[in-house]
Amino acid sequence: MPLLTFLLEAVLVSFSGVMAPGPLSATAVARGSESPHAGAVVAIGHGIVELPLMAAIFFGLGFLLEQFHVRVVTALVGGLLLSVMGIGMLRSVRRAEFAANANTHSSMVAGMVLSAGNPYFLLWWATVGATLISRSARFGMPGFLSLALLHWLCDFVWLYLLSGLSFQGKRFLGKGFQRVVLAVSGVLLLYFGARFFSSAIGDLLAQRSLAGPPDTTPHMGLASRLT
Repeated sequence: MPLLTFLLEAVLVSFSGVMAPGPLSATAVARGSESPHAGAVVAIGHGIVELPLMAAIFFGLGFLLEQFHVRVVTALVGGLLLSVMGIGMLRSVRRAEFAANANTHSSMVAGMVLSAGNPYFLLWWATVGATLISRSARFGMPGFLSLALLHWLCDFVWLYLLSGLSFQGKRFLGKGFQRVVLAVSGVLLLYFGARFFSSAIGDLLAQRSLAGPPDTTPHMGLASRLT
């Protein structure tokens, strides 16, 4: 398969994941109500986490993403962070103070935190993403670097588009639109936070069921077994 054909397929697969509703999309829309460039900054923060992760998978460390404790801790921490951010957005609706918090630094940090704390993001890279990276390795380092750049550009374009549309909506519809956007985004972040918690609890329960019930059979002493 030629490199260009592979990269085209990779872009299509990447957009299918990028366009799925998630915490990054909700954050880009919410922060976009104050700045049309917020999505681009969120994407940069996302890339700070994603590009090193892709490099780690390329060099053979992808198996770490499949470890039980990594999944559970990521889901619990991510669920907590999403819940805090969701509650913060809902409070901003009532107090109309979100503009003071929608700065470049916080948008970049949000992109980093929401990526690192997203178990579904890590799962995607441990499965679909790892397959793409494995296929890119056939074309050597140029193939991998091309994949990494194009995939991140998919994130960049989509998040930038969302924040731009959100900004235009506020510009034409006023503060009422911003309040609706913040309320919807806050609820979505709380929903995703609940899903993350549910994922962690599900993994813990599954692990416990696989371990089986504790052995309650009385053990005979050495003397009893010899008689």
